[in-house]
Amino acid sequence: HPPGHFLVALNGGSRRFTAVVGIDDEVNGNGSSEFEVVGDGKLLWASGILRGRDPAKKLEVDVSGVKMLDLIVTVAGDGYGHDHTDWADAKLEVIGKRPKAFTPPEPSEYEVVQRQFGNFRGRSRDPRYQAQAYHAASLINEKDRDAVDALLRRMGVLLARLRTMEGVRDLAPEQAALAALQAENAKGNPADHEGRQALYGRAKTLQRRIALANPLLNFDRIFFIKKHCYPPSEGEGNHMCDQYFGFMALPGGGLFVLENPFSDRPVARDLLADAVCENGRLQGKKLEPGGFLSPELSYDGKTLLFAWTEGERTKYRWTERSTYHLFQVNADGAHLRQLTDGPVNDFDPCWMPNGRILFISERRGGFGRCHGRPVPTFTLHTMNPDGGDIVCISAHETNEWHPSIDHDGMIIYTRWDYVDRGFNQAHHPWITTPDGRDARAIQGNFAVNQGHRPHMEMDVRAIPGSHKYVATAAGHHGQAYGSIVIVDPKQPDDDAMQPVKRFTPEIRFPESEGGRHVYGTAWPLSEEFHLCVYDAQANARRGIRNRFGIHLVDAFGNKVLLYRDPKISCLSPIPLRPRGVPPVLPHVTLVGRPGQPTPPKDQLPRTSRVGVVNVYEGLLPWPEGTRIASLRIVQVLPKTTPHADNPRVGYGRQKNARKVLGTVPVEADGSAWFELPVDVPVYFQALDQQGLAVQSMRSDTYVHPGETLLCQGCHDSRTATTLSERQPLAMSRVPSQVKPDVDGSNPFSYPRLVQPVLDRNCVPCHIKNKDKRAPDLAAGDPRKNPNRWHVSYHSLKGHAFYFDNAVFTVPRTIPGKFGARASKLYQMLAKGHHDLTLSPEDLHRITLWLDCNSDFFGAYKNTEAQARGEIVQPALE
Repeated sequence: HPPGHFLVALNGGSRRFTAVVGIDDEVNGNGSSEFEVVGDGKLLWASGILRGRDPAKKLEVDVSGVKMLDLIVTVAGDGYGHDHTDWADAKLEVIGKRPKAFTPPEPSEYEVVQRQFGNFRGRSRDPRYQAQAYHAASLINEKDRDAVDALLRRMGVLLARLRTMEGVRDLAPEQAALAALQAENAKGNPADHEGRQALYGRAKTLQRRIALANPLLNFDRIFFIKKHCYPPSEGEGNHMCDQYFGFMALPGGGLFVLENPFSDRPVARDLLADAVCENGRLQGKKLEPGGFLSPELSYDGKTLLFAWTEGERTKYRWTERSTYHLFQVNADGAHLRQLTDGPVNDFDPCWMPNGRILFISERRGGFGRCHGRPVPTFTLHTMNPDGGDIVCISAHETNEWHPSIDHDGMIIYTRWDYVDRGFNQAHHPWITTPDGRDARAIQGNFAVNQGHRPHMEMDVRAIPGSHKYVATAAGHHGQAYGSIVIVDPKQPDDDAMQPVKRFTPEIRFPESEGGRHVYGTAWPLSEEFHLCVYDAQANARRGIRNRFGIHLVDAFGNKVLLYRDPKISCLSPIPLRPRGVPPVLPHVTLVGRPGQPTPPKDQLPRTSRVGVVNVYEGLLPWPEGTRIASLRIVQVLPKTTPHADNPRVGYGRQKNARKVLGTVPVEADGSAWFELPVDVPVYFQALDQQGLAVQSMRSDTYVHPGETLLCQGCHDSRTATTLSERQPLAMSRVPSQVKPDVDGSNPFSYPRLVQPVLDRNCVPCHIKNKDKRAPDLAAGDPRKNPNRWHVSYHSLKGHAFYFDNAVFTVPRTIPGKFGARASKLYQMLAKGHHDLTLSPEDLHRITLWLDCNSDFFGAYKNTEAQARGEIVQPALE
């Protein structure tokens, strides 16, 4: 698939290259590509834009004297449409002896960027790319002949911007030097490989002088870690989740301070070279060899947090020696203390303005639903600065990452969100209060297309002096590297790219666009300038050979190396200086209160209040004449078994088990006011007067003890509010209690909910008409089925409704077009099936089943007992 390229070392010993190029596959005419032949950085031949239906093109190119031949395929104007691009019947006419195979040396920086220039040129012509770039200077200009042209042009934009900034020194010498290089460049020949490489080197020297004159670089130390990249296999850590397992850590690295970072001789000092742990299991010991992760700096710049693991290689066995734990140390390396311990991974620490520490932990419990190996769920937790009073502030049932605090004092983080959706379509920025209330997606949670937008945004941070965030566009099946993006939460979320701009557009998004893992851990200095780690040649296949160095990058396409260790990668650069403290927001819940111990669970309220102002307010239109009478509350159950579809809870692949807590009434004005159990993930369904679901959430929500959660409507806009001239009817009375539903709904059980209806109403007649191919609706012997399902459950599959695709499903529920209303079975029963008339309760049982993804099991254990109709409670809520 494009884009891509082949490098062929000729060493001047070939005369002619011939081939046939074309596209042999394409999806519905979407996508196009362009083939290029480049010799020693010079374009020798281009195909023009080709599509799947176009005839192949023959080429014959003179390559006499060419040392390095680059065969490039780029994505053209309308992007990538699963094109299969082919270099067919490729031949080289060789002069003299046949060349011997050899391993080419590492390319120079110029050769790397020149190759990148060729790959990026086609995309820069794409109007879509042009609109999505944060700054046009970072694209390839039509007048750019090669990478040298692009570099000098971008340096000019940078210099002009710096001269407008307060506190910048006199840049007249740099302006004159740049003018001289531009004049020399204008006379240069892009075909002169050696001359261009030399000019590129001089330009990079001047670029460094200009970039380091930035007045935002008003600090003299950078705090960071050294850490090996993982090999390309998921089982070795190359996955969005597995990269945070302690037993994946490769020995080496450490916690470092880069001194004199903007000089020609920066020094990386090992902060823990002489430090020993003052407390806990590791008291008196150094943190070595082990592995380091996720550093964080206090607001006053005096205290550092980080995660460390002994890295015991007990693969997929969680022990205190094979997991990450949190530590604290002074900025001078003194007073190293251990904050957490145990057979769970704790990482991504973050200081909160109220003095507590926010972090990610596996303590919530549960496993991911799509994995072929144990992958625990990890979510938001907080604790006291000394490691005490650990509380979970997110009951979400899948993973969360990289919390930080924005300028409003809110928690910004990444959440994997896929209730009845595909595993690969929703891991984007969310926001919540410091006590974990009212978690909401910022953007991208309901993207309608997996291509041409990030699959995932990680390391999201607030940008100084701006309402925007910087993030790394990364992939699901990879580590937290990719392309840097800017997220604008004030832009309407169009389920596409409107809130997202490409800060480094030369690198496509990993996985969704096939981009490489090149950038990571951006630390914003302003919207236009960031510290980050970068390796121009990085990709997942290089694994431990990747060498990420600390760079200063800007919006105009400039990159300046500050420090690189030739033996190991760097990660997470943070200026070592004080910074402003965001506001301390009120703490409303009864757990994790600063300075106060959390009461025992049996002393806390079991429910909190939830209000909906007007259920009819939403993003999608309701079916004409809809009257919502109640809300159904469905609890999402965390998976307690480690492997995907073991057990398979129903027709839908890799879907979550659930149970129906019951219903609450909706008033005539669309309002609802009710008590909800605390600390469990739930979603709501809006039911009509017949008890059929009309709309359903595809995310979960939750409440904490002491919280009141208010919603404007059903899937209401995140940025819009509606003024009401009167109090909603429901809120003028006491909150409703959840009314439990019929037997078999909690815990959910097809054998108890549906099979009795079939036995009473259907089985006798179907047995009589067996010769007429009436489907078998008896339970049969579940032991004969590998999933332990009833025979009837198999028979009804084509008549039921369920979200199935494990990778991607339509992200939003269309009102009136899902569940029982969209099923063949309900349509048949509603119209009448022969002379059968179901009782209201029996019909309700069928519709309830269809509205809940037509599941079979309601727990991840004891499937044979569940199949016999026994009550099996879930092991984890």
